Amino acid sequence: MDDFIAARSQMAISLGFHIIYSCIGMVMPVFMAISHYKWIKTGEPVYKNITQAWSKGVAIFFATGAVSGTILSFELGLLWPKFMEHAGPIFGMPFSLEGVAFFIEAIALGFFLYGWNKFNKWFHWGTGVMVGISGIASGILVVSANSWMNSPSGFDYINGQYLNIDPIKAMFNGSWFSESLHMTIAAFSATGFAVAGIHALMIGKKQNVNFHTKAFKIAIVFGAVAAILQPFSGDLSAKNAAEKQPAKLAAMEAYFHTQDYSPLTIGGIPDTANKKVNYGIEIPGLLSFLVYDNFKQPVKALDTIPVKDQPPVTVTHIAFEIMIAIGSAMMLIGILYFVALWKKRSWFSKKWFLALFILYTPFGFIAVEAGWTVTEVGRQPWIIQGVMRTSEAVTPMPGIHYSFYLFTVVYLILSIAVIMLLKRQIKMVPELYDR
Repeated sequence: MDDFIAARSQMAISLGFHIIYSCIGMVMPVFMAISHYKWIKTGEPVYKNITQAWSKGVAIFFATGAVSGTILSFELGLLWPKFMEHAGPIFGMPFSLEGVAFFIEAIALGFFLYGWNKFNKWFHWGTGVMVGISGIASGILVVSANSWMNSPSGFDYINGQYLNIDPIKAMFNGSWFSESLHMTIAAFSATGFAVAGIHALMIGKKQNVNFHTKAFKIAIVFGAVAAILQPFSGDLSAKNAAEKQPAKLAAMEAYFHTQDYSPLTIGGIPDTANKKVNYGIEIPGLLSFLVYDNFKQPVKALDTIPVKDQPPVTVTHIAFEIMIAIGSAMMLIGILYFVALWKKRSWFSKKWFLALFILYTPFGFIAVEAGWTVTEVGRQPWIIQGVMRTSEAVTPMPGIHYSFYLFTVVYLILSIAVIMLLKRQIKMVPELYDR
């Protein structure tokens, strides 16, 4: 493994783990605040118990997210010094604001965890709300920084110099809204289904059914609504990619030849040598309609992009198809939940119904990982779209592959620790909260 691939792989591993911790850290405090509000309004002890149980999970993921996020901050400077030298002054504002949001979140979480029976109940609840707001703000700010890499703005690039820097324009670049919206909805969808799936498993085992049923309802309402809304934000992101990153969109669709009535390809395995897709299903005109709202207008294909500027098509296309397939299935399950809530309440006690949510516990995060792969691999060979290539930004320091191996082991150990802590916490629920 050469140093360039090792550096990219290390960032991929770091981002792959951190994005899961971040999604949960963004969303779980919201669930916690909803449950806490229900306890204050109804006085039912079960909601207080749910809140306290979830708050321990929030603390676990806050700690692991802080560790993995700190590692990422160092990796940006150590692995990509040329990138940070030039880009840091331009898109540093969202990173610095994310640091402020993180500190607010840490302070609010401390107040919340240790404030039971010490603060006014509404002030205490407000600290939990602040954890949720600052967590979501942190996620949006980080995505804003990443979206700048896809749609760089806020500077003039003249003779290799970055001049006339405008940090505000850089932060609110042409892709920040669509990417932030898509990522936030994805976080709610993935976390909602994951939390609901765990509680569905406990319901199926007949363990502390009242506790887990109420917790399941809070989580799945958010998860289902987010899953139903996700295709709309995805459409917005695809249209933005067509405008700002046509090579990425073409790779997502494995779309090799520009033509009228541009087809949408479902599934399939790209054959880049022969510039075609094997085993895929083409729907003529649908890609044109999705991008331009008419069936005839041609969408730019890979044949309009110089070969040296094209992203890896196979990885991008397969990751995109995985994201779409899982997202579509989650949307259908979300609709099914609301049908059950409206017309078929007897389904809630059926094994097959619970099994659906148990099965889809991890799938939302698989879709998130696939979507993140599309975002990062689909931008290659650029680290800053159209301005700086990834190969130009990597550190000249040798031996990066050793760092890659070390950090992979660190993240695996960290993940095992998280799983063990969460498993222990779930087992403690009947003992602590079954009253």
